[in-house]
Amino acid sequence: MNVEIDGLRLEVERWHGDGSAKPPIVLLHEGLGSVSMWRDFPAALSRATGSEVVAYSRAGYGRSSAVADPFGVDYMHREAESVLPRLLDRLEIVRPILLGHSDGASIALLFAARYPDRVAALVLEAPHVFVEEITVESIAKITATYPRDARLRESLARHHVGADAAFRRWSAIWLDPAFRSWDITAALKDVAGPALVIQGRDDEYGTFAQVDAIATGIPATDSLLLGNCRHAPHRDARDAVLTRMTCFVGHV
Repeated sequence: MNVEIDGLRLEVERWHGDGSAKPPIVLLHEGLGSVSMWRDFPAALSRATGSEVVAYSRAGYGRSSAVADPFGVDYMHREAESVLPRLLDRLEIVRPILLGHSDGASIALLFAARYPDRVAALVLEAPHVFVEEITVESIAKITATYPRDARLRESLARHHVGADAAFRRWSAIWLDPAFRSWDITAALKDVAGPALVIQGRDDEYGTFAQVDAIATGIPATDSLLLGNCRHAPHRDARDAVLTRMTCFVGHV
């Protein structure tokens, strides 16, 4: 299905749960993610938890409307404080669990800080709350090789109508010197609900410093640190992630 926000069509998919009164789970994808890039994880999560699961592609991603304008430093704030609340209203979703991956985790935190009464809990995979050198270095490396990396370009093209544009917008803002000072740790004190942070030990885009900062800012934080796991725990350590998420959701 599609939902229109600000004249832009957003791709939305829903997986119905067992019909119980459990909070729905809303998935917020990574910086180059989309509905389809979650693959079969949303269906598995819905089966494991019994919850309804909802995923959407942000404008410029997946099968949502194409966007050519570059990101501003506040692009995640705009998504969290303007687009996401209206999307939830349109979908009649009340007090969901927000499950964000990478950029999506940052958006989830910003939403929860701005609208603490509208969130039941947070599940944060490979979150960013400030910019680390490892992140910038990894993005610079993939940006340098992207034009000649046919495999990566073909992979992204399977999931995004405008794959090259999506890549350029994402990489450009993270490599912009103005973005180096991006830091949302001050907002964490306004998050009211519990949080589960999941971080891979081999994540090429972030370190445990992100987990420590979140645990400091949100007292009700639990964490899952995974070996042999890079930037996408729900793919790299699927069974462990599903088990821990199911336990966490069951106590919300």
